[in-house]
Amino acid sequence: VRLAEEGGGPVQIGGSLRLSCAASGVTSSSVCMGWLRQAPGKEREGVATIDSDGTTSYADSVKGRFTISKDNAKNTLYLQMNSLKPEDTAMYHCAVDLRGYCFLHDLDYWGKGTLVTISS
Repeated sequence: VRLAEEGGGPVQIGGSLRLSCAASGVTSSSVCMGWLRQAPGKEREGVATIDSDGTTSYADSVKGRFTISKDNAKNTLYLQMNSLKPEDTAMYHCAVDLRGYCFLHDLDYWGKGTLVTISS
């Protein structure tokens, strides 16, 4: 399984960013996929998940601001992030659950990540 994230970078407070994750070795339509993030000095946390049937779940801290989606034809996962805040600064990892589960805070395989930095 390979997960390749793109789209991170610096952005101003209140701005938007779209992350993408190209998956190989796994079929996005058949598994739960999601995004994790890890801020400096903090533990990794679940941001959003999308199950094989399209059901989504979000961390309370990003509800209403972030949208997870996927294009099964391209085997690609996305995360649209709007109204970004300084506390959103983190390394964002694309993740997949290979066990058949779909828990926001318990995805078992993730990529190297892409860094998102929010500044004033």
